[in-house]
Amino acid sequence: MAELKRILHIEDDVSIQAVTKLALEVVGGYQVLSCDSGRQALEQVGAFAPDFILLDVMMPGMDGPETLARLRERPALADTPVAFMTAKVQSAEIEYLRGLGALDVIIKPFDPMRLAHQIQAIWDRHPR
Repeated sequence: MAELKRILHIEDDVSIQAVTKLALEVVGGYQVLSCDSGRQALEQVGAFAPDFILLDVMMPGMDGPETLARLRERPALADTPVAFMTAKVQSAEIEYLRGLGALDVIIKPFDPMRLAHQIQAIWDRHPR
């Protein structure tokens, strides 16, 4: 089984982006590329080659679902595991996001001390 090392995190809120990056790098030991928009992620992802994508749902301009669709157009990212982060906890919304190909949905607000464990658990339970 491949090891999870590099995580692409796309989040427009700079405070959430900073907490997430700190939690994943310090607590989880992962390499994290933080992007504040889908456009920035599309520009920078090629050089990073993520093992996992953590993607905010609601962002201005290009939202999470559209960003995921655009990332999936790239052959190297077509099968990269993805989890969405959202404050919307309705089961219909969660099912919609899973229907787009997300392995799971992490609910905001999240516990920074548990985030790396949550992502590792998602990685471990889904075959690649």
